[in-house]
Amino acid sequence: MRAFTTLTGIAAPMPAENIDTDQIIPARFLKTIERSGLGRHAFAGLRYEADGSENPDFVLNKEPYRRAEILITYDNLGCGSSREHAPWALLDFGIRCVIAPNFADIFYNNCFKNGILPIRLPREICDALMGDARLGANARLTVDLERQVVCRPDGTEIPFEVDAFRRHMLLEGLDDIGLTLRHDGAITAFETKRKQAEPWMPEIRKTADGESGTSQKV
Repeated sequence: MRAFTTLTGIAAPMPAENIDTDQIIPARFLKTIERSGLGRHAFAGLRYEADGSENPDFVLNKEPYRRAEILITYDNLGCGSSREHAPWALLDFGIRCVIAPNFADIFYNNCFKNGILPIRLPREICDALMGDARLGANARLTVDLERQVVCRPDGTEIPFEVDAFRRHMLLEGLDDIGLTLRHDGAITAFETKRKQAEPWMPEIRKTADGESGTSQKV
């Protein structure tokens, strides 16, 4: 997973509440388990007209927001279903940070697991940041995870809080698998020792279809 340390990028204002995961990535695009390629379908119901052409009024179809890396919205972002495709789609579009007064819990957790930093800030602060974002090409915000501040274009710094462990995971670019693999040596040593001490115990194996299974030595 790509580490998140400091991000300076264009912020897109999306002043709406209850943006659900079906708006972020409609259900008809959930046929894939690949994390790439979903960015073109992000907000498809809002970005495209019925004939497939772009909706010129939607913020992410306008310059400079086509290149947005930060999204600012209102309450309850990511509500609805628990689909992990929602942060996949945002990340593939280019969004690496989302700022809102609050988030749906599962979406919030999925963001961290996929390298997106979700920041909770009061509604009035989100309003101020949206005002900055409407400056267009000058709407660059800096998000410093190490210092836990959002820097506005005028230099004002807004502090935010994030769980210390999640902060560590993002700074190091670790997802759950990456964190586990940091202990690969210890895991291998344990399994070797266990096989010697308890040779009758089942071994984990991979089946032909890639599923995990067990085999029993006799």
